Amino acid sequence: MQHRNYRLFFGGQLVSLVGTWMQMVAQPWLVYRLTGSSLLLGSVGFASQIPVLLLAFIGGTVADRYDRHKVVIATQTAAMIQALILALLTLSGTVRIWHIFVLAAMLGIVNAFDMPARQAFVVELVRKEDLLNAIALNSTLFNGARVLGPAVAGVLIAGIGEGWCFFGNSLSFLAVIGGLLLMRLDHGAPVASRSSGISELLEGFRFVRRTGSIRNVLMLLGLVSLVGMPYSVLMPIFADSILHGGSRGLGILMGSTGLGAVAGAIMLAARSSSRGLQKLIALASAGFGVSLILFSTSRSFWLSALFLVPVGFSFMLQMASTNTMIQLMVPDNLRGRVMAVHTTIFMGMAPFGSFLAGIIAENVGAPLAVALGGVCCLAGSALFSIWGSSASLPK
Repeated sequence: MQHRNYRLFFGGQLVSLVGTWMQMVAQPWLVYRLTGSSLLLGSVGFASQIPVLLLAFIGGTVADRYDRHKVVIATQTAAMIQALILALLTLSGTVRIWHIFVLAAMLGIVNAFDMPARQAFVVELVRKEDLLNAIALNSTLFNGARVLGPAVAGVLIAGIGEGWCFFGNSLSFLAVIGGLLLMRLDHGAPVASRSSGISELLEGFRFVRRTGSIRNVLMLLGLVSLVGMPYSVLMPIFADSILHGGSRGLGILMGSTGLGAVAGAIMLAARSSSRGLQKLIALASAGFGVSLILFSTSRSFWLSALFLVPVGFSFMLQMASTNTMIQLMVPDNLRGRVMAVHTTIFMGMAPFGSFLAGIIAENVGAPLAVALGGVCCLAGSALFSIWGSSASLPK
């Protein structure tokens, strides 16, 4: 927090992320209210995430070629416009499921450029020795908003409808855009060479492939993203049909996940060294799998909310520790493209996982779909502990 630019970034994100989580809760609830279909829930998740898989490598190249500050301002503005359109359609009563699909895909395109640029941009706001704490603080912020945003969304959905959640999200972007415009940056980030376009796109992938520690943690993250993360897509089914909590119950369940994630981020922020991160990642993946299995077996609302706390805690530790390892090891001139590989694996697997979870839930039920994901996370953790143990770690 001693860095002025980081304080501006943190303050803007503090407001904006609450709005983001409001939309992330309201959108699937709107889909479920309009259709009642778990398959369509998964399909909308697929539509919002598949552009990241297809375009994140281009987004990473843009982040290395151009001013990341300007790129992030542009992407945040585009996300604000997307939320406003969704709000107007919903508030006017004209929203249809195909509108949600198109707008979800639009946001996915924005995220494909925003995520690599924003993650690489953090390094320009702090000294390298403060990077571990900055990433952990970002994670604390993101998941603190996960506690407040869903709770607010649950009240708004029950009282005045989903449209006001989308409108609130659109307004919240003004805070982060304002913070970005007030920053004073002394120097630009290293600019990538402009030789061969295809070669430049693949350079980040080649770095990951030959760096064993990064390759291994990303493989595990990709597995968890594919089979574990889709539990959140199915959350409206648990909140409404299984646990009978309605929209307010959905907000409480999502907030419980966020509460655990905040605790995990604070734990990571207290670390002063990257030593032991690899072991922490393996344990976190295993804890995530066990917690998902326990959650899938519960039919008590408050017990389910309790099980979601370690779900958020474990996933937060794995995600933030993976991000930290990569950021500490990657050279500055490759940062955008390597973070694009991270984004592609983290977010790119999610659409297939969401679609698969929707199909499984449609045929055998949401609890079994979540339990199967938990079992796969446990298996992935075991394999990572065996294969990843020999990889060299940053000091």
